[in-house]
Amino acid sequence: MTTTRVVLVDDEPLVRAGLRVILDAEPDLEVVGEAGDGADVPGVVARERPDVVLMDVRMPRVDGIAATRALLAREPAPRVLVVTTFENDDHVLDALRAGAHGFLLKRARPEEVVQAVRVVARGESLLFPDAVRRLATARPPAGDELRDARLTEREGEVLRLVAQGLSNAEIAAELYLGVETVRTHVGNVLAKLGVRDRTQAVVRAYESGFVRPV
Repeated sequence: MTTTRVVLVDDEPLVRAGLRVILDAEPDLEVVGEAGDGADVPGVVARERPDVVLMDVRMPRVDGIAATRALLAREPAPRVLVVTTFENDDHVLDALRAGAHGFLLKRARPEEVVQAVRVVARGESLLFPDAVRRLATARPPAGDELRDARLTEREGEVLRLVAQGLSNAEIAAELYLGVETVRTHVGNVLAKLGVRDRTQAVVRAYESGFVRPV
């Protein structure tokens, strides 16, 4: 069994202690390090080489947004899962823009925390379409509707379905395509938008007005 190495970043020791108990109870997860502020993250990550970093979004010196941006600028970069108290926190949207692979509420149940870590460790994005939509549409659209990206009609269809939270298999069924074909379209969309993953693509789609809330 492959063990996923996790680093916890939160300025509240009690939160870190609770997350450690939850994650260390799982045979495939191991907390290998902690940090109390974003300023301490690079050193801990360089030393421990985690697969996943659980990152508090609000910290006193260096917040989770800056810390996420710094981590993802280096190679190899760990997966970053933002932890927040409120799902409507604007800082969450900024962290997703910076490249975080999803977010998790501090009130999440233990099984949800475990599942979230496993999802991002597999290389997937933890996408909550409704929450991302609310965050992204709270600000006026930029108005470009992604014209510069020059998405094909099919790529636009795929992006709209990604924004609804559909998996590649679900998109394939919806559009009567093969899963590999959908995976190729998703890869093309990410490349044309210049984003790292599906979560960033959805944020761009809503912020630009390409996808509008219903």
